Amino acid sequence: MSRILLPLMCFMLIGCVERTISISSQPNGALVYLNDEEVGRTPVDVPFTFYGVYDVRMERDGFKPLWTTHEAVAPWWENPGPDLIAEMLPGRRKVNLKWHFEMVAKGEPDEEKLIERAKKLRLEVNQTVGSTSDDGRN
Repeated sequence: MSRILLPLMCFMLIGCVERTISISSQPNGALVYLNDEEVGRTPVDVPFTFYGVYDVRMERDGFKPLWTTHEAVAPWWENPGPDLIAEMLPGRRKVNLKWHFEMVAKGEPDEEKLIERAKKLRLEVNQTVGSTSDDGRN
């Protein structure tokens, strides 16, 4: 009996890692999809197993849908090598990644598009001014 009990007790001492991603948004209440799977409304805590890049989609009435990617980066002790030792240590460890996203209200100008439009207009004005000065007219 003790031959079975000792290995069982040792197995119970092995630690584990609880991994979660805490997702928040401005404004709160956005519906969140990770890799096309609905996970809840912000703020939301999502358990995860694998580190890497996740597709993130957020939707909320009155706001433009947000489509992006975000990377779940492992702490140093979760990298190959140290992770074997960390998994064998007794106790529970927690990894909580915090991701925050800003949503743009419908009707608000998209800043990148606005800047791109301004650059195009500046180029057009410079070309127009340059062509009129070449004609000899002032």
